Amino acid sequence: MHPPSRPADESPAPRPEAGRGTVDPRRLRADDLRYLLAVARTGRLVAAADALGVDHTTVSRRIAALEKSLGLRLMERGAEGWALTDTGKQVSESARAIEDALARVADAVSGQGVRSLRGTVRVSAPDGFGTVFAASALARVRRHHPGLQVELITATRQLTLHPAGFDLALAIGGSPGGRLVTEHLTDYALGLYASDEYLARCGSPETLADLRDHALIFYIESMLQVGDLDIERHLPGATPAFSSTNVFAQLEATRLGAGIGVLPAFLARREPLRRLLADEVDIRLPITLAMRREAVTHPAVGAVRDALRREVADRTAELLPE
Repeated sequence: MHPPSRPADESPAPRPEAGRGTVDPRRLRADDLRYLLAVARTGRLVAAADALGVDHTTVSRRIAALEKSLGLRLMERGAEGWALTDTGKQVSESARAIEDALARVADAVSGQGVRSLRGTVRVSAPDGFGTVFAASALARVRRHHPGLQVELITATRQLTLHPAGFDLALAIGGSPGGRLVTEHLTDYALGLYASDEYLARCGSPETLADLRDHALIFYIESMLQVGDLDIERHLPGATPAFSSTNVFAQLEATRLGAGIGVLPAFLARREPLRRLLADEVDIRLPITLAMRREAVTHPAVGAVRDALRREVADRTAELLPE
């Protein structure tokens, strides 16, 4: 009779950590190290299982076997997902060499002179920036590395709320520090925009005070997860009349004449919208690029990071128009 399987992301029964001692390399299965690396990058058993093409119980079992062989705990579960212990970090760094060697073997067998990256890279990004910029960068990476799988999760949220479940994240605002390695990727501009139909019907505001007589379109304040997008910071006293958690819904509502949208320039300029009070309202916000520490040295993650840097460098005029 087989024992019942564990729920997703449930660890094996806790074991006391043994003291460091001599480990017989013949007892180690090199393939188990791939499972450790997958969980280290994603922070989730289920996500690691998806990347490896196996069931999450297999991932749990293989890591437990590796820990038993070493006599040490390699991963610990916290409120933010799975994280490597200090020993786990040392083991995973050494394991990358094995993973790289397997990739070189695959390239040699396939006759590729240049190494083609493989595996899965998961990227988290805000709705607008993710769709317009990150998707383009990921498509560029896939053209050069067809063996690589890329996943794009779009949601406008704080990095600190979901530090696990991705290899690389883009977020509005500054660096949260902590377990993430971060860097400033770019700034982008937001302004006030309206359709010709709305302006013909409701008139155009001439001053900031006039905005009180107009319907504004922006995020739902009570559900906003990004402090930098708090409208009170940029338009004190303003209250949106049409709100949505999705920037594309805000864009569509503005296009249909529901009000004046507070929109990213890179989205608004794609529609027949007019910029209003450009001198008075010119909001600039940063986009932060963040990586889990365990993913920083991974070649595929590095390729995606480089592609994102090139994308924003090539398209600065869209992000920060004159």
